[in-house]
Amino acid sequence: MSVGKYRRIAFAVLVVLVLAGIYGAARIHHPVGKSAHPGAAGRVDVSSAIRVCPAPGSAGPTASSLAVAAVPGSAKAGSAVVTPLSPAGSSSPAPALGTLKQPGVLQASGVPIAPELTAAEQAGQPGSSPSVSTEAGRGGVQVTATGALAQGLEVEQTVPGGGLVTAQCISPGTNFWFAGPGQKSADTIELYLMNTSSAPADAQVQVLVDASKGPPVLGSADNGITVPPHGMVVQSLGGLLQGSSVMALNVTTTVGQVAAAVRQTTSAGQNGSWLPPLQAPSQHLVIPGLPAQAGGADLYVAVPGTGAAQIKITAITQRGSYQPTGGTGIDLLGGSVSDIPLPSLAGISGALSITSSVPVVAAMLVPGGPAGAVGALAVSSGPVLEQGVLAANPAGSAGSTQVVLSAPGKAASVRISTGTATTPASAAAGQVVKIPAKSSVVASVGPPAGDKASQFMLVVTPLAGSGPVYGGNVISARGSLQSIMAVPSSLTWIPLPGVSESVAAILGS
Repeated sequence: MSVGKYRRIAFAVLVVLVLAGIYGAARIHHPVGKSAHPGAAGRVDVSSAIRVCPAPGSAGPTASSLAVAAVPGSAKAGSAVVTPLSPAGSSSPAPALGTLKQPGVLQASGVPIAPELTAAEQAGQPGSSPSVSTEAGRGGVQVTATGALAQGLEVEQTVPGGGLVTAQCISPGTNFWFAGPGQKSADTIELYLMNTSSAPADAQVQVLVDASKGPPVLGSADNGITVPPHGMVVQSLGGLLQGSSVMALNVTTTVGQVAAAVRQTTSAGQNGSWLPPLQAPSQHLVIPGLPAQAGGADLYVAVPGTGAAQIKITAITQRGSYQPTGGTGIDLLGGSVSDIPLPSLAGISGALSITSSVPVVAAMLVPGGPAGAVGALAVSSGPVLEQGVLAANPAGSAGSTQVVLSAPGKAASVRISTGTATTPASAAAGQVVKIPAKSSVVASVGPPAGDKASQFMLVVTPLAGSGPVYGGNVISARGSLQSIMAVPSSLTWIPLPGVSESVAAILGS
């Protein structure tokens, strides 16, 4: 065999291995199934997806219903199966609570209250300590979607009866970040860990608190947390975070995947709020959806590494971009989380751009939130790719919905369309919103014309030629801000990296 021919075969084998690695990485970072997209090279259709919700099926102030919306691309049929999680764990999913089969419209689903926990299930689980208690979780569901219900999927928790959204449900993963007020403000801080696979998962929690206290030394209670298959455990972290003004949590796994959620409340008998997961640590972050809310705003920034961070803040508003008072010359210690007051942003809608010398995570607290919440939290997120879907949005006497759209760079334009349980989102032309460069626009939205529904789904679609656009959904009820939800990228297909030279060309040379 000639050296040239040997090299061509070896290179071909290497290409196959690299492609296998690409497909494997895509499967890890995008927990969805895929199939070849007909007639389109370099992309695959989303064919399956999982979302996990901690509150539906629970009792008391956390009890929730489900709102599900999917805006598919090429798929014509599919389903979304709702199954409860098991306190003790199970090798297979529990019997289905319901199956949803209508893409393109809002689908609401009630979830029956799960049986009370037994004495054994209420006892401390492995991972408990004097400062951290770990118990089996009561309630929680997983939504397993295929085909048209997996494409453009959004699943949210809502208040039973009223329909107000309390949280976006989560995809399983291996790394989650959260930031929010500390134990001084939120007496109850609970971490929910959910496992949708048929094998146990092992998780651990790293905690950062405000620099005045210094980062705590973690004990064994925060490592080796076993989450049973198709099950949920709940950790009470108040003792670990005792005395903190602001905190950040990093949940990772060594075995398997989990979905993580954090609930805070000032009183155990009140709803409180669910902290949205943050974007992964980065040197550039955007926090969209800042409402024109009276009162001060507090920016929480966590620095995961050991190196100090130099921070610069830019406000992207309806009047353009600028550095707000207190937005420059910010130096933060590594391994800590800090509260940066920004009172000059009171009453201003838009987004916040954060540039850092090292990767950081960030969230912003503004006055508001449901009963028992310290405030309403807006978190960093990515730009809207392909489309963004939000399932539960109030209208009329139920509340009001605004979408805050921001273009940190070049000008952007989007189409906003809405739908209800009876009117598909595709049935109406929607409204086109243009966002000037380095500015923000606020759009009030409601059900399609002539539809009197009190709840609707909405779809945000960037138009051809648009610059990057970030969105936040601002929901109010009874004259009070309730929640801020980042507009997600609700994909129907995923692009694959291109290959500069085909294997056939290499072998034929």
